Formats: sequence, structure tokens, C-alpha cells
Amino acid sequence: IYSSHIKIYTYISSKKMTKLSLSLLFLCFIILASSSLGLSKSYETKPTKVSTYELKKGDISIKLTNWGATIVSLFVPDRYGKLADVVLGYDITEYKNDTSYIGAVVGRVANRIGGAKFTLNGKTYKIVANEGKNVLHGGKIGFSDVVWNVKKYHNEGHNKLSVKMEAKALNKPTPVNLAQHAYWNLGGHNSGNILSNYIKIFGSKITLVDSQLIPTGKFAEVKGTPYDFLKPRQVGSRIKKLAKENGYDINYVLDGTPYGALKRVAVVYDKKSGRSMKLSTNAPGVQFYTSNFLKDVKGKGGFVYQPRAALCLETQGFPDAVNHPNFPSTIVTPEKPYNHIMLFEFSTRPMYNV
Repeated sequence: IYSSHIKIYTYISSKKMTKLSLSLLFLCFIILASSSLGLSKSYETKPTKVSTYELKKGDISIKLTNWGATIVSLFVPDRYGKLADVVLGYDITEYKNDTSYIGAVVGRVANRIGGAKFTLNGKTYKIVANEGKNVLHGGKIGFSDVVWNVKKYHNEGHNKLSVKMEAKALNKPTPVNLAQHAYWNLGGHNSGNILSNYIKIFGSKITLVDSQLIPTGKFAEVKGTPYDFLKPRQVGSRIKKLAKENGYDINYVLDGTPYGALKRVAVVYDKKSGRSMKLSTNAPGVQFYTSNFLKDVKGKGGFVYQPRAALCLETQGFPDAVNHPNFPSTIVTPEKPYNHIMLFEFSTRPMYNV
């Protein structure tokens, strides 16, 4: 069994939308894990109790839990200063029953692996399928279903909200592709659907998929299609043209270098509240997902989530990259560590100023 060292640093900022002194609140989760996908008994750390951690400055606050390294809530003001929780979630005792990866860190290989197998250096590895014949978000028990050890919990000065994920193979090459699976609704987690939200995605191509959402290995230009968000459009403007898919669930090839410097991913704007969110990353892709599979999911405070109650922007390596040599590699080696950064910025500026 290969093994790797996984670290996640979550830098929580608390910048008021107008004039608030800047602050960084730092939370570091760390886990030592076996690199065999879908195996739960090989984790090398002793389980700790499930706890929550609140970081707050002024009128900005975020709450996390070490179950799945999950974002539980994030309160930000609207254009009038009214606070709302803009991520979907559960009452804290319900996270162990989650089947939608709400707010969690997913892996060891996020998204899908077709046929629940891959070949690495001439050897074929078979893994436990958990979505039909395929593997989704780490398999039967992935990183979203384990208790993470919190190693550091403190604050210092900064002005951004970011998540940094690092991994290093300790002996042999191993696939690693982590993603943060927050469900965003800038109107508030209990405000209804996100079809009227405007979004711009900085990706001119998508990775084509088959009927099981497994990439075919081919790419397609988005221009002139329902996947075209190169200019800001409402999420629901052409979603009905995706009847077979029941909404968006596709990986965009981000414009810019495959891995390296930060590049813009997307801008989301909720006209009613005035809240906007910018996302940047150093990853090559982002999965745009409109929570198509949520149905009668009981969330925080008893609110029931339905399809399109939120949108996900999961920065990542390409899905099923282990089976497509033409995709950017998701193989981590002792000489080539994994480094994934997500940077979120919130404001109440109109979208054309974001």
C-alpha cells in the first residue's frame, strides 16, 4: 500500500464589504492516510472527537467541523449589511448521514474514476465502486467521511479566504486530486434556487462525458452552447437545454497554465442581495455543478434543500485523469508533491466591478 501525507490549510478572512480592519484566521487540518482508494481501515491517525471551530471577526464568521474537514456555515453581509449564511449544511449531528458531500473536502481522488480501476506504471488497480460501476469522490469511505486531526488553530493578520491542500507521496507514485465541495447560495442557504444568479466562468472548453458522467478524453468549445458562461449569464438562462443532464455537472478547462500561478475561475453574483464571490485557483479545472441530485434533503434549521438550491465550483484536476494520458497528471510522487490552492473573495460590488 502506498502512503502519502495530506495537509489542508484553511485561511479564513473576515473582511467587511466596506470598511473593516483586515484579519486572517488560520485553521490547519492534517491527516495521515493510506493511499489505497476507498479503504477506511488503513488510516494511520487515531480518531479524535467530532468538534466544530468558529472563526469570527466583525460581522464575518465561518464555522467548520473536523468531520470531513467540512465548512458548516459562512455568514457574510448583503449590500444593506444584513447577514446570511451562504453555504448549505446540516445541523452538526447530521453530517455523518450526508450523501451529497455538502461542504466537505473530497478525495483522495475527487470526482469520478471510470470503471473503478486505473493502470499506473504497468500495474492495474481495482477499487471499490460507489456510483454504479464507477468511483466518486474517494469511494465508499473517502476523506469526507473521516475525522480529521486539527493540529493548529490560531489567528493573524490577512485579507483573504483561501484553502491550501498539500500532499506528498512517502514512497511510490499515487493519485491525488482533492476538492472542496461547498454548496454556495449567495442569497442565503434557505433562500431558494440559484437559477437567477449570474455567473462567469473563465473556461473556454469542457471535458466531454458519457451518459455516466465519465470523461471520454475529448474536449469541446463552449462558445455558443448552453455551457457558455464566458460572459456573465444567469445560471438558469439555458439550463432547460440540458434536459438529459438535469442541470450542470461538468468540468471546465480553465484558461491559463494547467498548474502553477493562480488564475481566475469564476465570478458569481446575486443581484437581489448584492453579494458577489470571486474564485481563483492554481488547478487546471473546475466542476460546475447545480446540485442536481439534491432532493428533499433536510438541512440546517429544518430547511429542506431541493435540486438547484446551490451551485458548486470544485477546483480540481480533470475527472478520471488517471485513465486519460492526455489530461494533466494527477499522480503525486516523492519528487513531485501536490499543491492545490483556492482563493475566495466576497464583496457587494456590482458584477461589472468584480
